[in-house]
Amino acid sequence: MTLPRFAGKVAIVTGAAGGLGEASARRLAMEGAHVVAVDIKAEAAAAVARSLPTRSIAVAADVADETDVNNYIQEALDAFGRVDLHHLNAGIFGKFAALPNVEVEDFDRVMNVNVRGQFLGMRAAFRQFKAQRSGGNIAITASIASLTGAADLLAYHTSKHAVVGLVHGGSVYGGPLGVRVNAVAPGIVPTELFAAAASTSGGKNDMEQRASTTPMRRAGTVDEIATVVAFLLSEDSAYVTGQLIAADGGASIVNTVRPSGGAGAWDTTSVDEAIYGNNFLGMER
Repeated sequence: MTLPRFAGKVAIVTGAAGGLGEASARRLAMEGAHVVAVDIKAEAAAAVARSLPTRSIAVAADVADETDVNNYIQEALDAFGRVDLHHLNAGIFGKFAALPNVEVEDFDRVMNVNVRGQFLGMRAAFRQFKAQRSGGNIAITASIASLTGAADLLAYHTSKHAVVGLVHGGSVYGGPLGVRVNAVAPGIVPTELFAAAASTSGGKNDMEQRASTTPMRRAGTVDEIATVVAFLLSEDSAYVTGQLIAADGGASIVNTVRPSGGAGAWDTTSVDEAIYGNNFLGMER
């Protein structure tokens, strides 16, 4: 009988209290991994850990805090003696503000979690792999926002572009050490991450409608993203490193303006008015 892909492995998953992180924790545990479910939401993370089919633990941590990151590594070592896999998933999206209205505090908060947090997690992973004299695998949650731009969520888009730099740098450094670093770039996947902006265009309220314009004409699910994460962390992807795998229903490969690309074939009034209001300086309608 073939053993599960992660039998006996120890996996750290950040942002594991819900959404993509919870789905990843469940998928890895289903395939045999002991999971360290890390999240700032202590009770929710503990509930996830208790529900997993393998011996797993939860650690409350702010991924942007160096001491907390070191602590979740130590908690993993105290419980299991080693760490093999890291899914650095925790992230926030910030406010839906137009560029001139982006607050420095909000920009810094998003960059702190989405970039500093991923850097600290990746650095801790490399330090632990060195200490235990092993290779290992790291998967980071990027986004199709890592590949494109938008007129809002500037901090989020900037942070997700920065994640690509971490993946590239980490994979080049890690290759000779037997450490692979990759990223999954989810497309439109309704999760509680966007629930706080449910009434905002681009928030959770219109995600299904926006996803209907992708080639697959639907939104994705957290389980579909977890499948890609499991692939990247497994030996099924043994010759894959430094890659950003888009799991987005094809959204990142198309021009949604018109089938043949180029200039627009749709009325931009509603979009422009929502973003720019009376400050729009384009041609008269």
